[in-house]
Amino acid sequence: MSGSGEVSGPGDAAVPAGRVEELLRRSAPRAVAALARRSGRFETAEDAVQEALLAAAQHWPREGVPDWPEAWLIRVASRRMTDLLRGEAAARRREERAAARVPPDERVAPAAGGDDTLTLLLLCCHPALTPPSQVALTLRAAGGLTTAEVARAFLVPEATMAQRIARAKQRIRAAGGRFAMPPAGERDARVRAVLRVLYLVFNEGYTAGSGPELHRAELTGEAIRLARELHGLLPRDGEAAGLLALMLLTDARRPARTAADGSLVPLAEQDRRLWDRAAIAEGTALVTRALARARLGPYQAQAAIAAVHAEAARAEDTDWPQIVALYELLERLDPGPVVRLNRAVAVAMAQGPRAGLELLGPLAGDARMARHHRLHAVRAHLLEMAGDGAGALAEFRAAARLTTSVPERRYLRGRAARLAG
Repeated sequence: MSGSGEVSGPGDAAVPAGRVEELLRRSAPRAVAALARRSGRFETAEDAVQEALLAAAQHWPREGVPDWPEAWLIRVASRRMTDLLRGEAAARRREERAAARVPPDERVAPAAGGDDTLTLLLLCCHPALTPPSQVALTLRAAGGLTTAEVARAFLVPEATMAQRIARAKQRIRAAGGRFAMPPAGERDARVRAVLRVLYLVFNEGYTAGSGPELHRAELTGEAIRLARELHGLLPRDGEAAGLLALMLLTDARRPARTAADGSLVPLAEQDRRLWDRAAIAEGTALVTRALARARLGPYQAQAAIAAVHAEAARAEDTDWPQIVALYELLERLDPGPVVRLNRAVAVAMAQGPRAGLELLGPLAGDARMARHHRLHAVRAHLLEMAGDGAGALAEFRAAARLTTSVPERRYLRGRAARLAG
């Protein structure tokens, strides 16, 4: 690595050092897919590529980025895969033949890279896995994150995450999962599972469920990258377009969501001049096209809501009646307590706080929401709007006790302190 902070590739112009990590992240899923497709052994291929990534992280900064980074990873991983397969004595001959099918001097990327990427995403979201395992495996195998990075993102020890990933791969093998496109009858459900996993990853990055930071940019960035790739592979899928649009429109607000000290700034108080207008334009165009030509789905409806917020130059310019109508549509498409909670806020803004509080009533008996801080936080906000300071104070304090996010707890305690006077 030169003093200028760049890495030189053989025969290439200098490459910024920051590009090394990006190249690894983009190349790793294709390398996993190439080896898994040729060997039929996803779990072994994934382990071998992870070791190749470690080798690349050590060698590339010193020796330069190779002319064909993806081929370099495939070559090194195939050698490691041969070693791993040789260690399995019971199947030595069959597995050595499978590993030997990867040429040791491979110089080009696999021809079916797009198909392989989609197959890899679908395999990581195998129905035999729990949602947390789907998320972990997707981030490691399809996202190119190391086990340590995935563990840090979800605030668990690396050993715990390694066990979760290992169990996920074992469960896929036990369920008969193969590196191949699922049957046509299963494909749509598996794509929906991929969309759900990317949505979960984005949400965890945008508002971290726990810890000292409100955002985890590495997670939102990875979710957007994978959603963009999925949309490119499935350009006619309205929900794939809707999810990407939703992520772009939501992430566009990120620069205004925190103050200089890292504290939370609610939507109504954000400096909208800080919003990313390029991301808003891209997201709005995506959802507009999807709504015009595809069957409506929940992600498109959520993206449409985000687009209405983005259209308002000031908070007071927000078209709340239109947002209420979109939430009513969303609740018919994908009913649930979180949608009802958000609809209550929109109704309160359009029709008054008492109307919103009335919608919140049934949620108190929902076991999924009873211990969730957001229900108390929304009720506190609406009670304050309605002039019930004492009720709002109690709810803000309850919400602060329940949240595990440090920035959210500080914000809620601050609101309670102002009410307490």
